Amino acid sequence: MKKGKLIIISAPSGCGKSTIIGDIMDRGELDLEFSVSATNRKPRPGEVDGVNYHFLSDQQFKDLIAEKAFVEYEQVYPGRYYGTLRSEIQNRVEQGHNVILDIDVHGGVNVREQFGDDAVSIFIAPPSIDELRRRLQNRGSDSPEAIEERVGRAEYEMSFRDKFDHVVTNDELPRAISAIERIITDFIA
Repeated sequence: MKKGKLIIISAPSGCGKSTIIGDIMDRGELDLEFSVSATNRKPRPGEVDGVNYHFLSDQQFKDLIAEKAFVEYEQVYPGRYYGTLRSEIQNRVEQGHNVILDIDVHGGVNVREQFGDDAVSIFIAPPSIDELRRRLQNRGSDSPEAIEERVGRAEYEMSFRDKFDHVVTNDELPRAISAIERIITDFIA
């Protein structure tokens, strides 16, 4: 049986990563399964455990780190962890499924290095930092202080874009979706 491949998608918060992945997955035109990340943050309204994230307590997350259960994890903000469980991808890839990962830039770089030619990495960039700030404000889910923290982190994360196989600027959502879909199609063909 042919092994599946990994599609790594990373972007600063507010760049449309989840929207783009959701659109590609909803169409169902590509043989893709979504890897659900783990986090120790609380669910946002409407988020479901095991669907949007595996929501873990601080202790559960730290225990899984100690057990080496993650292919990657990152403390994205002080005390706030995100990671990809090895079990989320290993079994699916071995069964021949392609797996799409929605992970932070450090995780994207680390997973790409671990999986070599079995993975492709795509960085979604905002048109500008000002546009990113506007998108985060329009979400209405963060305080002004949290938005500025996210914008500061985004400026740092942008410095990693050259470590990715592809960079797609999300200036127009349909164009960005189409470009990413083409990259994935070419990679898994």
